[in-house]
Amino acid sequence: MIIIHNGKLVLEEGIAEGYAVVVEGEFIDSIILENEIGRFPNAERIDANGGFISPGFIDIHSDYIETIVSPRPTSMMDVHISLREAEKILIGNGITTMFHSLSFYREDIFTHKPMRYPKNVQRLVDAIHETHHQPHLIRHRLHARFEIDNVGEVDRLLNNIEQGKVHLLSFMDHTPGQGQYRNLEIYRETLRGYRELSEQQLDDIINNRINSPILNMEKMKEIAEVALKKGIAVASHDDDHERKIDLVKSIGTSISEFPITLKVAKKAKKSGLQTIVGAPNVLLGGSHSGNLSAAEAISNNCADILCSDYYPPAMLHAVFQLHEKYGHDLHQMFMMVTLNPAKAVKLDDEIGSIKPGKKADLIMIERMDDGYPMLTGSMVNGTLLTKTNYRTRTVVKEALR
Repeated sequence: MIIIHNGKLVLEEGIAEGYAVVVEGEFIDSIILENEIGRFPNAERIDANGGFISPGFIDIHSDYIETIVSPRPTSMMDVHISLREAEKILIGNGITTMFHSLSFYREDIFTHKPMRYPKNVQRLVDAIHETHHQPHLIRHRLHARFEIDNVGEVDRLLNNIEQGKVHLLSFMDHTPGQGQYRNLEIYRETLRGYRELSEQQLDDIINNRINSPILNMEKMKEIAEVALKKGIAVASHDDDHERKIDLVKSIGTSISEFPITLKVAKKAKKSGLQTIVGAPNVLLGGSHSGNLSAAEAISNNCADILCSDYYPPAMLHAVFQLHEKYGHDLHQMFMMVTLNPAKAVKLDDEIGSIKPGKKADLIMIERMDDGYPMLTGSMVNGTLLTKTNYRTRTVVKEALR
């Protein structure tokens, strides 16, 4: 038995002081008053030092693993090593459940990332699945991001779903001229960021993408139905028009990832979809591709979930920046990285909040004198994984160490 005390508990109802959380085995046993700790004389005690005791963060959209596996465009590291190294970084940022967002693109002469070749994606899909049966730190899940022009890989996707290797499915359309890449120049700049390309090569890529055959709505609905029967949530990606919200809802979609404009985000929210915005967008002060500002979406009450997208540290910092810079309720910002994403992927009966009977996924957060939030402890399934002690200089003239 472990008791975490002397902290501010981030509960479903609000942030509470004067309470402690009791963990037994893998689960949260109870929430007690601080003065009741003496009832458990044999329990191990962990002092939160007045910081926050929060549910572990649940990140349901992040392609960060691609950066670890392929740190250079032409370099491919061992996928098993990459997952082991990535989870050490993720737990250090408070992420206890990660939905690795792997892109299922078709392979052609224009594919710019070896990590996104179908054979390499499958290797990583299998490696993520294998973590469930091996020693690991965090909870690994797979978010299959299926590009709708990848018509030749539908059977592979369906096989992965049937084998229980997929835990979230989204349909993506990165065709230039719409969605995320309405601005073709931004699309060109994105491609230039991957490798040197001539203007003719860029034109060829754009024309190839625009003229590629894509899945029709009937086929998408068929795939979505397979996922839904397995209890897998379905998401749409880069919704750029209100009409698209109605279309994606017709196939069973319950999540809208990164709506392009505020108008579309409002439509998604009104239609009952849970909307995702990127935490890096918050830190940057806006979208790197010129689309909807995450802070603006939150201010207009049409965003439910924050994800790390591509930068894991952003989740923790965005929670506090949204509170201190934009004036949003701190408890609600914590919900955007804990309970809300758990609900979106149908895991809220197990994780996402500090509640008796739920898995003991907990993190401790303290603030430095300058306000910098620092993760000082983490626990997954009742196992204490990290306890971090920051050093301070007690003598001004002391030599740097």
